Amino acid sequence: MEDCIFCKIVKGEIPAYKVFENEIYLAFLDVAPNVKGHTLLIPKKHYRWVYDVPDFGEYWLTALNITKGMQQAFDTNYVNYYTYGAVPHAHIHILPRTTEIGNGNIMGSSDVVPPHIKIDKSEMQSIANILKDNIK
Repeated sequence: MEDCIFCKIVKGEIPAYKVFENEIYLAFLDVAPNVKGHTLLIPKKHYRWVYDVPDFGEYWLTALNITKGMQQAFDTNYVNYYTYGAVPHAHIHILPRTTEIGNGNIMGSSDVVPPHIKIDKSEMQSIANILKDNIK
């Protein structure tokens, strides 16, 4: 898709903090993260919705692979996933969490999707390198 920011990242027209790439998928740090290590996993080919991606199971197995790398890279207690966002290109948000779930109530809790944080460019690159080194 011509105006899709994620398609432009795939083409190399826009830089990204890449953490994983193969012939089908690309994972990179979200530039408006909710937590350190907040990663987006996209198919390289443009699909509007996650459920439109062929081989849905492989897509989620790739997310699991990234999750395992996050668990090795960071002291994660759990990982959140969500599949909605402002960019109309299928993407899975993968958020490594290092805090306890507040009061055990996940549904409707701000603990599921915390507010955005600011991370400077050098720390973003450092996080990307750590993840890259731990994702197989």
